[in-house]
Amino acid sequence: MLKRGRENLPESVFEKERFEIPKAKGHIEGNKTIISNFKQIAQVLRRPIEHLLKYILRELATPGELRGNLLVIGSKVPASRINEKIRQYAYEFVLCQECGKPDTEFYREGDFMFVKCAACGAKKPVKSKI
Repeated sequence: MLKRGRENLPESVFEKERFEIPKAKGHIEGNKTIISNFKQIAQVLRRPIEHLLKYILRELATPGELRGNLLVIGSKVPASRINEKIRQYAYEFVLCQECGKPDTEFYREGDFMFVKCAACGAKKPVKSKI
């Protein structure tokens, strides 16, 4: 009976990768880079937009600001470099180091911040302040 039940399940249930790191969409305008889907990226990663913004700007070593739904970066930055930084952010702050699942949350314990996995229960200290 169990074998028959497994055969009736869709293929998507057996796929390993249910979480895709989003790609930045934008364009270069003069000497600035405009990212149009920055808020959506933060929502998919389930992290505070301020934390993601601070990380991206620090890693790119450039000024920037949010204007509505847009992220305006104060220099020309190729999309490949922005996507690489988003990927680094996801591996450091979103994906669990133990099981690799994206089911993590920030939480505070005293003066320290941790990333805790809801799937396996692992926790890891966060290096930078939020």
